[in-house]
Amino acid sequence: MSTDSSVAEERSVGIPGRLANWNVAIIAVTVVVLIVAAATVQNFATSQNFGFLVLDLLPIALVALPMTLVIVTGEIDLSVASTLGLSSAVMGYLWNANQPIETIIPLCLLLGALLGAVNGFFVTVLGLPSLAVTIGTLALYRGLAFVVLGDGAVADFPAVYTDWVTGTIAGTSIPNVLIIIVVLAAVFGVILHATPIGRAVFAVGASDQAARFAGVRPGRLKFWLYVVSGLVAGLAGVLWTLRYSSARADNGAGLELAVVAAVLLGGVSIFGGKGALPGVIAGVVLLASLQNALRLSDVSNEALNVVTGVLLIVSVLAPNLANAVRSSVQRRRHRSDPLQGHRPERAQP
Repeated sequence: MSTDSSVAEERSVGIPGRLANWNVAIIAVTVVVLIVAAATVQNFATSQNFGFLVLDLLPIALVALPMTLVIVTGEIDLSVASTLGLSSAVMGYLWNANQPIETIIPLCLLLGALLGAVNGFFVTVLGLPSLAVTIGTLALYRGLAFVVLGDGAVADFPAVYTDWVTGTIAGTSIPNVLIIIVVLAAVFGVILHATPIGRAVFAVGASDQAARFAGVRPGRLKFWLYVVSGLVAGLAGVLWTLRYSSARADNGAGLELAVVAAVLLGGVSIFGGKGALPGVIAGVVLLASLQNALRLSDVSNEALNVVTGVLLIVSVLAPNLANAVRSSVQRRRHRSDPLQGHRPERAQP
């Protein structure tokens, strides 16, 4: 198609077409859900519940940030929840061994990075499919967590750390952990949307081969993304443990589904090459808000799992349906005006 016809097509789409962007749509839906929940669900709009909501979305938001980059490259990491659980178990084990918490936390972060590197090695060096690899390590890491800590729990962590995680910024109702979310979201947002690394991530997701011709090394990029994914999952495990003051081998079980649902709800294509972090953040808030509102309405945990599953299906189905409808409209417009894009330009006065 010529440049003139491309411009004409974009003009024909106009403002409504641009407003139909999935990121804008998911942000709008999130705002509507928050307003409706505040108006209809008792205690949803209180400052105390706001703190609980932020703590609930904390692990999902943290893990979703690197997961976004992984999925944009066309891969996936389903082992993040098990990495969180193993980090929590090791944290409890080391605390029982009388290690100082200032040593334990960096070791848990390092462990998370190492577990991510294992995934990256299998996917990028051995060339195995990431879905199969991370399903395998999902089971492996969770099993190791039970080997390390068993079925018990460790619950006597220092109050100065647990109080900070569950506390608020002095004189306000803003949770302390919101600082971590905002800072990391800004870092990942800049990396993805304003640096050569981000452009390489999108290039790899669009086409590995084309990215290589452009000088990108897809294997190395994906490997380090898995390392970062594991590192952040380890951080989520530390914060989860301190929030509940309980290190358990089953901490975070099932979290990977919520993370993937939030990322895909945010408009990231499961096939790679497309996505934006603002939409992902909106997807995280939407999922956490729905779960929080349903809990306040005394809905069972089984029903919450149903909601997560439905949102996961919708997040995959809706963008594809939107693209199909958009393509159908463009084909009909082209058939109704076969000369579109081929008319001579009018002479300028």
